[in-house]
Amino acid sequence: MIRRVLAAVVLALVAPLRAATPPNIVYILADDLGIGDVSCYNPQSAWRTPHLDRLAREGLRFTDAHAASSLCTPSRYAILTGRYAWRGRLKQGVLQGYHPPLIEAGRPTVASFLQQHGYTTAAFGKWHLGLDWVRTGPQLENVDFAKPFANGPVTLGFDRFFGISASLDMPPYVWLADDRATTVPATTIADSPAPKLWRAGPIGPDFKMEDVQPRLIEKATAYLGERAAARDGKPFFLYLPLAAPHTPILPTREFEGKTHATSYGDFVTQVDADVGTLLAALERHGLAQNTLVIFTSDNGFAPAADVPAHARINHDPSGGYRGYKSDLFEGGHRIPFIASWPATIHPGRTNAELVEQLDLFATCAELVDGKLPASAAEDSVSLLPLFRGEKNAPASRTTLVSHSAEGRFAIRDTRWKLLLWPGSGGWSSPTPTPSVWLKVERTDLATLPPFQLYDLVADPAETKNVAAEHPEIVQRLGRLLRETIERGRSTPGTAQPVKLGPEWPQTAWMTQFEP
Repeated sequence: MIRRVLAAVVLALVAPLRAATPPNIVYILADDLGIGDVSCYNPQSAWRTPHLDRLAREGLRFTDAHAASSLCTPSRYAILTGRYAWRGRLKQGVLQGYHPPLIEAGRPTVASFLQQHGYTTAAFGKWHLGLDWVRTGPQLENVDFAKPFANGPVTLGFDRFFGISASLDMPPYVWLADDRATTVPATTIADSPAPKLWRAGPIGPDFKMEDVQPRLIEKATAYLGERAAARDGKPFFLYLPLAAPHTPILPTREFEGKTHATSYGDFVTQVDADVGTLLAALERHGLAQNTLVIFTSDNGFAPAADVPAHARINHDPSGGYRGYKSDLFEGGHRIPFIASWPATIHPGRTNAELVEQLDLFATCAELVDGKLPASAAEDSVSLLPLFRGEKNAPASRTTLVSHSAEGRFAIRDTRWKLLLWPGSGGWSSPTPTPSVWLKVERTDLATLPPFQLYDLVADPAETKNVAAEHPEIVQRLGRLLRETIERGRSTPGTAQPVKLGPEWPQTAWMTQFEP
C-alpha cells in the first residue's frame, strides 16, 4: 500500500515533465513462452514467476494481447516494423540462420525511427530476421564467417548488436557482434534429441549453448550501466529478444530441478529471474522511474517442450486457451504482455482491451511526437492512451489479424473470431499433417466446414464453431479481412501496394467475400 501511495505521488510530480523527457524503452521478448507459464496469468501454474508477477503488480497487465503470428520470424518482423509479415515475402513458416534479410531495404524500423528522434539503440539476443552473409558457394550454408555480413541489426537502426542469427536450435552456432561473427566455426555438432533438441551444424570455438541466456542478460545489464554512466541526455531503446525458453531447453545448474516439475519449467523460472536481474539493474542505476519496460512472448507455448509431460502435472501452458505455437487458435498467439513505467503507468492495473505486439511502433511514434510516414507501421496502433489510463479514450484497436505456420488467416473483432480455414492452420488437431510432438489423428479437412467462427466472450476456449448460425458475421469479418489485405494496411491512411499473386493459395477464400 505504501509503495502504491508513493508511486502515485511521484507520478503526479513528474507528469508535467513527460513531453520534455521521452522514456527509455526496454522491450523483453521471451521465446515460445505460453501465457499459462506466467503465474500472474495462471494461478494454477506448476511454478511461480515472482519477478514477472511483481512487474504486473507495479505496472499494467494486458489479458487480451496477441502476437502478430504464431511463429517466431513473422512476429519479430511485425514488432520491429509495425507491419504484418505476410504483407512481405514470408507467406508461411520461418527463416533459418542462413537466410537473407526479411525486412525490406529502406523500410523504417522502431529502432531506426527512434534513432532519428535522439535515441541510442541496442539489441542483444535472437535476431531471426535474416542476414546478407558473404557466400562461398550456391548453397545457403556456404558462408565465409571471416567476413562481415550486411543488412543486419546495425543496418536497421541498432547502434549495437550482440546475439545469434536465429533460434538457438538452428545453425550456425556462432556469436554475432554488430556485423560479423566473433569466431570462425571449427567443428560441427550433430543433431540432439529432445528436450535439448538442436539441429546439426557448425559451431564456433567460443560458443556454448547453455551460456547463451546468461550471456545475453550479462550484456543487457552492462548496457544499462553504460547508459546510466554516459549522462549524455540521450534516452535509449534496448531490444532484448531472448533465446529462452525455446528449445534447446538448457537451464543453468542454478535452476536445474528448481520447479520439481519439468526442465522447461526450470527454464521458465530462469527467464523470470533474469527479468528480476534487469529490473534490479534499472533501479540500481536510477533508471527505473522513466523507463518503459515491456515483457511479452513471440508466440504461444511450443509443443516441442513436451505437452504430455505438462499434462501429467496438470500444468496448462496455454492457460485454458486452445492450441499451441503454430496455430490459429488462441493458444498459438495469445501471449503475456506486461508494461511498467513508474513515471506514467499507475500500478496494479489490468486491461482487457485488444492489443497486439506490432503496436510498439505507433506507441513509440506518439511517445516522441513523431509523424509516421505513410509507408511505415501500416498495422500499428498506439498503446500510449492505455498506458496513461486516459479516461474516455477510444479503444486502441477493434480488430486484429492472426496468421499461422501454414500461412492461414483469422480475423478478430472485440467479440468474434473468424478462421478462414477448416483446421488449426498449424500443428494441432484438426490438421492433415500433425507435428511429431503432438500425437493427434490426421484429419481430412474436406469433411469439415470451410470456416470457423467463435464467440470468444461465451466460448474463449473455442470449443463450438458457430459459423452456420451466424452467416452475416462470417460475411462481415471475411469482407473486413479481404479489405485489410487489399488496402495494404489496417490503420487509417494511404493505401499501400499489395502483391498477392498465384503463389499465395492461402487467399483463395477471398472470392467468397466480395466487397
